[in-house]
Amino acid sequence: MFRHGNMVFGRIQTLIPQTQSVSHLLQLHSILLKSALDHDNDLVSQIVLSACSISVNCAKLVFDNIPIVPPIFAWNTIIKAFAKSSTPVESVKLFCRLRSFGLQPDNFTYPFVLKACGRCSLVRQGGMVHCLTLKTAFDSDRYIGNTLLKMYVDCGYVESARQALDEMSVRDVVSWSSMIAAYIACNSPSVALNVCQEMRISNVKPNAITFVSLLSACTHLLNISAGKSIHSYIIRNHIELDVALGTALFEMYSKCGLIEKALQIFNSMHEKNLLSWTSMISALANHGRHKDAFSLFSQMKDIGLQPDSLSFSVILSACSHMGLVYEGKKYFDEMVSLYNIKPSIEHYGCMVDLLGRAGLIEEAYDVIKNMPVEPNDVILRSFLASCQNHGCFPSLDDRLLSKLEPEIGPNYVITANILSLSGSSDDANNLRVVMKQKGLMKIPGCSWVDVPNG
Repeated sequence: MFRHGNMVFGRIQTLIPQTQSVSHLLQLHSILLKSALDHDNDLVSQIVLSACSISVNCAKLVFDNIPIVPPIFAWNTIIKAFAKSSTPVESVKLFCRLRSFGLQPDNFTYPFVLKACGRCSLVRQGGMVHCLTLKTAFDSDRYIGNTLLKMYVDCGYVESARQALDEMSVRDVVSWSSMIAAYIACNSPSVALNVCQEMRISNVKPNAITFVSLLSACTHLLNISAGKSIHSYIIRNHIELDVALGTALFEMYSKCGLIEKALQIFNSMHEKNLLSWTSMISALANHGRHKDAFSLFSQMKDIGLQPDSLSFSVILSACSHMGLVYEGKKYFDEMVSLYNIKPSIEHYGCMVDLLGRAGLIEEAYDVIKNMPVEPNDVILRSFLASCQNHGCFPSLDDRLLSKLEPEIGPNYVITANILSLSGSSDDANNLRVVMKQKGLMKIPGCSWVDVPNG
């Protein structure tokens, strides 16, 4: 049977790109088997590619029933599909099968399987793939190097990622940006800024993604000087403030105390998403500008953006700190009845704090008792602090106090104070003795500011 004269072959080749359902795909696969065309590498590759776009599990079924050793394109296609799926470990298994057939992975195979290793935190298997890239001289491929670095980062092995970066023969903006982001993720913002200096020495220009990470480092360090320097670079080089970069920039200014500058940048952004609005509302509330926060929340709704769970957490927290009980209740009811958002433990915590601060202890206690989930340590501590501050002690359920985390010093202090003020002095003294025996203490609250030299 000559391939180009085969009408069935041509018909199947035409139908493959049109296949849009599992049912049609299986019918097509059946025709392929009956016509003995399942030995054709091109058709096999095409049908696996089409199957992956419909259902990765269906693609695996087709792939497993190929009577020949599939071509490397088909292997790469299905490994890539599983690497992006909810079961990326299948990519690693497929890679092992590929090797067992004596096939050689190519420059497309390695990035896909490394991505899967990173998603599954399979650093041992990722390390083995790393060794293979060295043995097969693929370590000089920039794309493979970047994926390898990202794999170590995703597995939490930052120093291994740094070693991979140092060993790369060619490092681009993706390589450096990934390394900077990794150090920030592991709470080493100072090191991230140092890596940026190395990047500049290497004559690699940062991009918007790099700057988002660097601004995050400045925010963690409250380094306004470095933050302003980055902002100047962005302006000089005409780098567009997209949503992510603009948000990172105004968050840096707001966290460093320059709320007006943050608001100016927010207003200058051509595009904003829900997270941008929520972050700015939170910044205004944290700086005591609650009226502006409420106004911005209303503006956000007026332009058609629907607030989400996080947005309501921010606005309820603002109500709590301002003591706006009526407004807090209104927003809580609006969240549930108008936006159909199921209250989370954070929302309940805001309401308990709001009512407790206002001295509405019984109402706060009702919220705790009627919560569909168990109150956490933060909510209980907030409530008991309100009881202490207002000298009001409802008939507390003994189980309430028992739910406080026992190894945290402040929990002992506040519980002892509650017991003492409610007339249970002996129980309070016993608690203080236990606290002393365990070596627990309540660390005094403190704050600090950065004072310019001179």
